[in-house]
Amino acid sequence: MVKLKINGQEVTVDENTTILEAARKIGISIPTLCYHPRLRPMGHCRMCLVEVSGVEKPVTACDTPVQEGMEVITDTPKVQELRKSALEMLIAAHPVNGCYTCDRSGNCEFQDFVYEQGITECEVTTDTYRYPVVKDNPFIVRDYEKCILCGRCVEACREVRGRGVLDWVDNGFNSKVTTVKDGKEVSSEEAGCVYCGNCVQVCPVGALVEKNRRYQVREWEMRKVKSICPYCGVGCNLELYVHDNRIVKVMGWDNPEVNQGWLCVKGRFGCDFLHDEGRLTTPLIREGKKGEGKFREASWEEALHTVIRGLKHVKDTYGSDALGVITSAKCTNEENYLIQKFARAVLKTNNVDHCARL
Repeated sequence: MVKLKINGQEVTVDENTTILEAARKIGISIPTLCYHPRLRPMGHCRMCLVEVSGVEKPVTACDTPVQEGMEVITDTPKVQELRKSALEMLIAAHPVNGCYTCDRSGNCEFQDFVYEQGITECEVTTDTYRYPVVKDNPFIVRDYEKCILCGRCVEACREVRGRGVLDWVDNGFNSKVTTVKDGKEVSSEEAGCVYCGNCVQVCPVGALVEKNRRYQVREWEMRKVKSICPYCGVGCNLELYVHDNRIVKVMGWDNPEVNQGWLCVKGRFGCDFLHDEGRLTTPLIREGKKGEGKFREASWEEALHTVIRGLKHVKDTYGSDALGVITSAKCTNEENYLIQKFARAVLKTNNVDHCARL
């Protein structure tokens, strides 16, 4: 264990703890933009600069480990001025007037931070290259003008998905994060993107937005509903953003025991079936010649009797091995257990499979 002081308050933490984590443990707020609790700390944004006694220059709190006897001051005039300068550089390259039309307005970490710092005017100006909005991804829109180069998406792609699809290109004010392959900018498909959307999950601004919710509804008009992914048996925790009883977007809910906030492409972008007008609401029975008959609506009782007659006919005519059962990841574990038990105990067949079998 390591004992140190932050703004005069003593705190004892594990030796591998960072200054930022130690400060948050005792309720001291240090601003961050590039830091994410589930990713490797990077220190890119310089917002978490603090002063340490005996150290000549300020250090980044997010990636500086604590030391025994360390004395940290988080809000000196020097630190505040450095943060303001770094923030103004980001503002200068960011279309702040675009907040009015940005999908993340009202739920934007950068917007919140600017308000917290009380910045109403920016003294820094720059002529930056204006990038077109990229829509080559079937699920995600990339707006480079809104990117603050925090690097969260790059780390999420590397650490969480192990893909390394996103990286920096160009230098200076023309730097941007984009999809790359062998160091060259390519389309998301060429780069090998698997469309998990975890880059969207960690983006603090509106640079990465779900394509199906763009310009649809404001953040404050949606209510959040916690749920469980309906696909595989992992049971990833979801946070559904709902408007007019329709799911507008899906984010991962940070449950440390399950998915830690991360999702796959199905969990994040595969819930549209809930609102599909073609979903069946009543059982259907096909009448007429095989392959040519038309479906008609039926009661559950009639449908179940039809299934029973069909299963009995196949079993009596061709034997139990002619029957098979396939279960679904959308069913509960208990339901999947029951159907395999039904197959073995009633149908007398071991032909049991599952749509999510690995």
